[in-house]
Amino acid sequence: MLIHAPSPAELPALRSIELAAGTAFRGLGMATIADAEPPSLAQLTESQRAGRALAAYEEPCGAAAAEGTGAPLGFLLWEPVDGCTHIEQVSVHPQHAHRRIGQALIDRAEQDGGSAPLTLTTFAEVPWNAPYYARIGFRTLTDAELTPGLREIRAHEATLGLDHWPRVCMRRDPGPRT
Repeated sequence: MLIHAPSPAELPALRSIELAAGTAFRGLGMATIADAEPPSLAQLTESQRAGRALAAYEEPCGAAAAEGTGAPLGFLLWEPVDGCTHIEQVSVHPQHAHRRIGQALIDRAEQDGGSAPLTLTTFAEVPWNAPYYARIGFRTLTDAELTPGLREIRAHEATLGLDHWPRVCMRRDPGPRT
């Protein structure tokens, strides 16, 4: 798998990935999340230009290698928040699920962030959210551990109605995984 910044021409494909990935929420009674608008092209362009967007691609082989990496399979957007690499969004197209693409994107964001911890906010009870992140080394933060930036993010999420379902902030410190 190859991971690198998406080209400007690939940004519409990231929106499609987000829409497809969101459909899984419908089965959990979370239609509002399933129907949520993906990041706009302007938001994706801003992240891409700032060097805060990553996309995963199949390793090209044979004739495909001469044509480039093909369409993205998944993507990750991040921003700096209180000295951490804060993952805003990580999505993998359902056709490519269960191949550790999300984990590879997260590991690459950690690598690119140097020694900065990773943080994210997520749904506590969605199997491919908090329980998944816990399996790959994240831990849930207590309220006392929330930084001002994370508190601001959580307040914004509340205004969007995301608190209709339990949410948590999580953190993964850099270093070897057990």
